[in-house]
Amino acid sequence: MSGTGYPRPIEDLIDILSTLPSVGKRSAERMALAMLKWQPEKLAVFGALAAALPEKITPCPECGNFAENGNKCAICVSPRRDRSLVCVVEDSTQIRSVESSSLFNGVYHVLGGKLAPLSGTGIDDLNIDSLLQRIKIEGVKELILALSPDVEGQATAVYIANLVQDRSIIVTRLAQGLPAGSDLTYVDSATIGIALSGRTAL
Repeated sequence: MSGTGYPRPIEDLIDILSTLPSVGKRSAERMALAMLKWQPEKLAVFGALAAALPEKITPCPECGNFAENGNKCAICVSPRRDRSLVCVVEDSTQIRSVESSSLFNGVYHVLGGKLAPLSGTGIDDLNIDSLLQRIKIEGVKELILALSPDVEGQATAVYIANLVQDRSIIVTRLAQGLPAGSDLTYVDSATIGIALSGRTAL
């Protein structure tokens, strides 16, 4: 038994669940106790699904979005998407935020982060070279830099804009209606829609 009175396996599960975003110790405890009431078959399925994630969920080879088994994501293979319009985001999770606005019909490019020298994230750590290749090969006409409006996000946007300034391409960024320093992942769809519609030249 641990100091809280739960057997060690339950405590270990609570510790793991509490590492999830927005899940505190108390919420993790409720989840663990609920799972304790599941049938063994359901627990086995849950465990198998979780264990298979690293193998089955892979980055889209074209944009970096979530995909399956090394294939392209659903957005990249869709014939209805405007491939001349590319929205650049920091992380795959932010694509769903932009999609929820229902105002964007282009494709995406996931940088894999933003320039943050103090945290050890430099140019070579981001998917910038592959972005430049896409611009060259796919005839991109507009690049929307949907990066978080903090210092690192702005610095990354300016760096990319400077890289493509000698190309025949429009570079825009989301309107500044987004809260300062906010993470795009958690911005509501209405705000994203306003920011997309009011995007400005960079």
